[in-house]
Amino acid sequence: MSNKPIYVHNTLGNEKVEFRPLEEGKVKMYVCGPTTYNYIHLGNARPIVVFDTVRRYLQYRGYEVTYIQNFTDVDDKIIKRAQEENDDPIKLAARYIDEFFKDVEALNVLKASVYPKVSEHMPEIIDIIQRIIDAGYGYELDGDVYFAVRKYADYGQLSGRNLDDLQSGARVEVDSRKHDPLDFALWKSAKPGEPYWESPWGNGRPGWHIECSAMSGKYLGEQFDIHGGGQDLIFPHHENEIAQTCCVTGKPMANYWLHNGFITINQEKMSKSLGNFFLLRDILAKFDAQTVRFYLLSVHYRSPLDFDDEKLQVAQKGLERIKNCYTALQNQLKNNNTGVDEAGGQEILAKVTAIQDAFEDAMNDDFNTALASGNLFDMVREINTYLNSEVVDKTALAKVNEIFQALLTVLGLDFTVKAEEDNGLVDSLMNLLIDLRKQARADKNYALADQIRQQLGEIGIVLEDTKQGTTWKKE
Repeated sequence: MSNKPIYVHNTLGNEKVEFRPLEEGKVKMYVCGPTTYNYIHLGNARPIVVFDTVRRYLQYRGYEVTYIQNFTDVDDKIIKRAQEENDDPIKLAARYIDEFFKDVEALNVLKASVYPKVSEHMPEIIDIIQRIIDAGYGYELDGDVYFAVRKYADYGQLSGRNLDDLQSGARVEVDSRKHDPLDFALWKSAKPGEPYWESPWGNGRPGWHIECSAMSGKYLGEQFDIHGGGQDLIFPHHENEIAQTCCVTGKPMANYWLHNGFITINQEKMSKSLGNFFLLRDILAKFDAQTVRFYLLSVHYRSPLDFDDEKLQVAQKGLERIKNCYTALQNQLKNNNTGVDEAGGQEILAKVTAIQDAFEDAMNDDFNTALASGNLFDMVREINTYLNSEVVDKTALAKVNEIFQALLTVLGLDFTVKAEEDNGLVDSLMNLLIDLRKQARADKNYALADQIRQQLGEIGIVLEDTKQGTTWKKE
């Protein structure tokens, strides 16, 4: 493994820069999670998979990663959905949080270090709002509290927007009482029938942006390394997070801001308003979860990703090639016919190590999973070629397997789960059938040998006779 520097495209400054964590050997990451009023859609899934992969690569490079992903379980959309379903907003949000975990577990996403919920962090939220007021950046109006945008001189540093050109947007509340139309809510006074919490300004609930300032501060401190999220969060959400946090700490909130691109449908941005969005679990009903994950990593994370079934089918075929290579490699490692071939072993190990270096170079260049996946296919080709050699070196093969497994883990691909669930039963049965066929051929009972091959083929199992023996794979 190389120690080459990692470069990331930092939205703050809009340039590619070398990644240097605040503390050597450790990385602190905060990634904005979903607003939990529905099942997650493909657009939610992309940042979840992207930043899980970023985290995995940093761990592969030896960093200890503290990874925080929040849940917005207090929000206008949740309240509206709860009213439509005659349900309690907090209970409704909790139900969809449970469903979230089912979906992301299928995608093989690592558990976050902490999953903070807005509803469980009101003291921290109220505290930072009070600090903003005390610092002269917030003001109270009849139980509502607003952030005075024009008082924060660096507002617009992340999005590159000019205050004079800004208009009151979709998530900037229109209220004639505000000092400025661009001022945004830190605390909203309670309306009849809505959930509320007690505060110095009266009963109410927090605005959207203040939640992440409070929760990131609690778990990662006043300054941390990476803040991630979708491109749609750059403005106003992340811009407002920076203003709220930095006005009271006097420090940069996060050193690196990373944002993934949109999902598009026929080159048009996926959105609920256009009615062209897809729930993740509907896609998982048609495609294997690892295929969906592999597809989400098939282009660079900052580029738009166009969705259609054909592209998922391409990803499915590509993943099958990788999986078949993995299966053949594991079978060969169990095969007693492997021997000693130091020259050939050194040659395949050199080729695989060179591809590993190329994979790392791709990931070091702003986590280019598209290029890294291409390197993985190069490795598959070299491994397959070597497995068809007259003699394979078991020692070299074990090292090749170690490298192959490590790169699969970076991309979150895991082909071992099913085998573990079966407790080796499938392998044992297949080895039994292969031995029976071998004996049938030795006895010149070719009809039985052909029958075993044919009937296995009918259920999707392909036997391959190699120079080292017979192996099997799923079609």
